[in-house]
Amino acid sequence: MTDATSAPPPAGAGRGGGPQRRGPRDDGRPRRPTADDGVLVVDKPAGWTSHDVVARVRRLASTRKVGHAGTLDPMATGVLVLGIGRATRLLTYVTGADKDYTATVRLGVRTSTEDAEGETLTVTDAAAVTRDAVVAAAAALTGDLLQVPSAVSAIKVDGRRAYARVRAGEQVELAARPVTVARFDVLDVRPATVPGADGTDVPVLDVDVAVTCSSGTYVRALARDLGDALGVGGHLTALRRTRVGGYGLDVARSLDVLAATPDDVAVDVLPLADAARAAFPVRELTEPEARALSYGQGVPVGDAPDGPVAAIGPDGVLVAVVRRRDDRLRPDVVLAPAG
Repeated sequence: MTDATSAPPPAGAGRGGGPQRRGPRDDGRPRRPTADDGVLVVDKPAGWTSHDVVARVRRLASTRKVGHAGTLDPMATGVLVLGIGRATRLLTYVTGADKDYTATVRLGVRTSTEDAEGETLTVTDAAAVTRDAVVAAAAALTGDLLQVPSAVSAIKVDGRRAYARVRAGEQVELAARPVTVARFDVLDVRPATVPGADGTDVPVLDVDVAVTCSSGTYVRALARDLGDALGVGGHLTALRRTRVGGYGLDVARSLDVLAATPDDVAVDVLPLADAARAAFPVRELTEPEARALSYGQGVPVGDAPDGPVAAIGPDGVLVAVVRRRDDRLRPDVVLAPAG
């Protein structure tokens, strides 16, 4: 889910016209200039919620108009796509993009949350599980699947998050949902041990995997299902998101790097047009077409494919996100309105 806010930008914030200075901070130093509208890809640290990152970036970017395109669990690290200013209007498209992950699954241990943050439920000797068996079980979990999400997911059940119901002691059963797992590759298999109920060491397996999946896929549910398929149980011990749609770790920056931006310099973002080029097919516009779209009118389809398309004017400005309707390209959202 995105966290795009409709709150207006604070006083002094520009609308694509460059960063502007704001009043002094509580410590007397001038506030950092407001960041331009654009996309910021953060390499989320472990232990932070996605909302923690949004709150931090709101301070660093000197604006409250910041949202994210899909949460990461606190234990997870990696790509978190943020929109600033008008770019929050692009996040709904990014949220539905496919994603890449690397992860580690521990076979032989079931937990209450299907990850390392939960309580251990069972410990099973996994010494007899072979690499070939792991590879075969992972292959069976690829393609179009019906996946039962984790009971501690953020899915709402009768208006309340599933994880909140679980924490309140309720039994939660979620319906299976269609997902697509394009890749579930086994990278490495390593023996390990964990304490059993009697205190003796029990052999388990740590399995490093790479996953490419559709939006809505729970990697910890894949870990659970992999362990169940092998008869020993399993849970996720590490998760790193390496790509969301067209945004990868190559354009991600840590919060420490962002915080090191000098106080008199706006945090650098990926401009709207560049961000759109990374996320959508592009329809290059003529000047008359750009003007028509800025008024919310349609333009000829040209060579644009089906689905959302970034419509970019001859001056390099992202005018709108459009799609084919009635043999015309019509705007879903106008980013550069007339006037």
